[in-house]
Amino acid sequence: MSAEGEQPDAAGYDAKCVFCRICNSQEGGAELLHSDEELACFRDIRPGAPHHYLVVPKAHVGNCKTLTNEHVQLVQNMVEIGKCVLQKNNVTDMEDIRLGFHWPPFCSISHLHLHVLAPASQLGFLSRMIYRLNSYWFITVSAAHSMSVHLYKF
Repeated sequence: MSAEGEQPDAAGYDAKCVFCRICNSQEGGAELLHSDEELACFRDIRPGAPHHYLVVPKAHVGNCKTLTNEHVQLVQNMVEIGKCVLQKNNVTDMEDIRLGFHWPPFCSISHLHLHVLAPASQLGFLSRMIYRLNSYWFITVSAAHSMSVHLYKF
């Protein structure tokens, strides 16, 4: 269920979800840097780094707390697309990147989205706090997977 309280349709689309609308080119002002059948990638409207992108499933998926083992391949694909978009935008140091999710209740949109930031060494003071690794509010992909394993016992 979306934060607005409406169920996604059978195709996984929630008309009230801004990320669903962006992925389906129904929201002005968002340029899709990547789009395929499964995922879309676009710039974050409040960038925390020179390169700050969001990789989002086109089908409405709840936040990272709703992940199960059925989502492992989806999350792996999100990571691959994030890295690919960074490389297409001339980011060469793939060791100086930050990938992760905001942990509820610290996410503003209840649609799974991977933050892709680079270079991580250029995060400002506030961004270093907001995107602090494995804090109460921002977790890495591997931490999300570990928490999902613990939460859902799969």
